[in-house]
Formats: sequence, C-alpha cells, structure tokens
Amino acid sequence: MITSRGLWWALAAAAVAVAAVVFVRRSRTPYPALPDQRPAPEARPAERDAPPPWPPVPILGTPTKADIERYATRPAGFFDHPAVAAFFADRQPLDGPTRRRLNRWAVVALAVVLLAGGAQVLESAVFSKGGDAAIETDDLPCAQVYAGAGVGCATEPQWQVDSGSEPDREWSPALEPADRQRAESQEPPLAQEAVDADCRPRTARPHVRAINPKVTRAVNRQWRRIETWLKANAPKSYRTLGGPGRARTIAVAEAQTGLSFPDDLRASLLRHNGSAVTEGTWPFGFLDNVNMTIRQIRDHWRTLCEIDATDDSDDPRTEWWDGRMIPVGSDGGGDSLVIDSVRRDVGETDHEDSMSFTPGGIRIRSYHALLKATADALETGGTVGHWKPEAADGQLEWNLP
Repeated sequence: MITSRGLWWALAAAAVAVAAVVFVRRSRTPYPALPDQRPAPEARPAERDAPPPWPPVPILGTPTKADIERYATRPAGFFDHPAVAAFFADRQPLDGPTRRRLNRWAVVALAVVLLAGGAQVLESAVFSKGGDAAIETDDLPCAQVYAGAGVGCATEPQWQVDSGSEPDREWSPALEPADRQRAESQEPPLAQEAVDADCRPRTARPHVRAINPKVTRAVNRQWRRIETWLKANAPKSYRTLGGPGRARTIAVAEAQTGLSFPDDLRASLLRHNGSAVTEGTWPFGFLDNVNMTIRQIRDHWRTLCEIDATDDSDDPRTEWWDGRMIPVGSDGGGDSLVIDSVRRDVGETDHEDSMSFTPGGIRIRSYHALLKATADALETGGTVGHWKPEAADGQLEWNLP
C-alpha cells in the first residue's frame, strides 16, 4: 500500500480530472441533425420565372453584425491554441457501445479513487496513531511504547530471570551491601594496563536478538537424540533437564555481562534452561559438568571476574580466566566448561592452572558440535575425547575408560 498521502491525493486528483474531461467532451459533442426526408414542394410558375435578387447573395451568406464582432481582431487565448482547439473541436458522436464502455470506465475510476481515499483516511485515523511504526521501540520505556493500550509494564528490577526465581537486578555497586562497597573502596586500584576490560562491560539495555532458524533446527535435532536416549536409559537424569528459557532473560544476561551469546547456545537455553537436582539425582551436563541456567551463567561470570579481573597475558586463552569467556557448565570443584564468545569454541578452565580448548583431549569447535558429539557417543556407546557417557542405575555418568 502507498504510504505517501501526497501521492494518494495526486493520483485521486488525476483520476477525477480524467473523468471530468471525458464528461466535458461528451457534453460538447453535438449530435448531427437528421436530414429532412420530406420531398421539397414544387415551385410555382411565377417563382420559377422571377429574376434573381440584386445584388446577389454571397455564396457563404451575408455576415451579420454578430459575425463581424465574433471575427474581430482580439488577443489569442488558451483555447485558441491549435492543439487545444483541435481537442475541443466538434467530432463525430460515439456509437452506443463505445459510450457505455467509457461511462463504465469513468465510474470504475471514480470508485477506485473514492475507495483508495477512504482506505487512506481510515488508515490514518485508526492505524497510524502513536507515531511512525518504523521507530525502534526496544530502547523506549514500556509505558511510553504501550501508552493507552492497557498493557501492564514491569520495571527493570521486576524482570524475572528464571520461573519462580527472585527478581533480577542490574549489577551496580549501589545494589551491593554497604560493607562490601567499603571493602572494595579500600582495595588499591589496579594498574590501567592490567585491567581485564571484558570484566568491566559498559551499561547497556537488553535487546532480544533473532536466532537463525537453521541453527535452532540443528540444535533441537541433537537435543531430541539426547532426550530419546536419556528417556530410555537414564530417566532420572532426563528429569533433571530444565524447562525452556526465555529470550528476554538471555538478553538481560548479555547486557549485564557485555557478552554476545552464540546462536547455538541461545537456542539450547531456549529448549533447556540448564538442569537442576531432582530426587537426589546429579544434574545433567556435558563432560562431567552440570549445565548452568541463564542466571547461573551470569552469576558465575561475575564471580570469576571478581576473583580475577586482570590481564596477565597478551593471549586471554592462556590465562585461567578471562572476561570474554561464557561459563556454561561447572564440575562443582572450581573448574568450568566455557565458550569463547569471540571464537565460539568450547574450552575448560582450571582454577589452579590455565584454560584449555581441547576438553577431553579433542577440539570442539562450537556448542552445537558438543551436543552432536554427545548424542553420537550416547547412541553408539562411544566417547567424547577421553570421556565416556554411560547409564548406571537410571542416571548418566561420565567416566574415564
């Protein structure tokens, strides 16, 4: 639909002008006089023998006073132009079918103009209220975006990270306990060149990003394979899988950590938001780690950044921790399964040594690759590197063969 009102009115005016010209031309076209079919009466003998009048009448007739005034010299006007005069000149009348077709087309054109004008007026009056639809609303207050729409807007402290969990809050020193603030204020400042900039992200508003549908289908395909095996062989571990996460919660975690979660990780969290202890069963995870929820990922990242917020090497992948890493699993002993937010591959931290990007002794290039390697090992009885997933008493265990 054309959104320019000026263009709509220009098209409407053109259509009305065409219809008006058609009607004007039809009204100015005279119908020819029907010839007199009656026979002329015979002249009497006296009239036949009478001499012609003198002076003789001109062939074209004698001009009257009105004719002389009409042909008197006057300035040429718009209608004296040859093209204009030819356009309005008397022409042969149109036959009946042609007139009816012209009338129908004129009525159709007028109806289209009226319909288009009415639709534009309706759209302007009903659907265009509230501003231009092309304006980005992600960065506008909720109350302003949905003003008068009857939508209840929650403030930022009311965002829920997990179903049933306490409200999530922006990470700010003002929200920390007073004694903790005093302790931090007494610590000597770090050297500017040693600060891990990734652990000091800029404040940003959450923004929900779309996930490539192909990535979502690929991740869900591997999860279905894992779920099918767990149901049949380790039902206790299957029941520890978390429910679907929320895209808004992921956006909040990204904004607070300053990291961009890969699409395959986000698709996985939208299917299973981590895992949890159920009926005394160790939560499901990969490579002997527990899968973290969205909130746990955010909180664990903060904890690690509080422990080590410095850059001790030019290559952050050789340190034991760097703020650009996304912790997605924990072994419960201080080590974590991580994803490099820049390279997207999977690694593991060792709180006593350094990071390694060959977990299990192999290279895992993405979170989706970790899902696929796990599904393959479960179905074939194989391994993921030097880790072998096996079922024991209805639970999944990762063993070293």
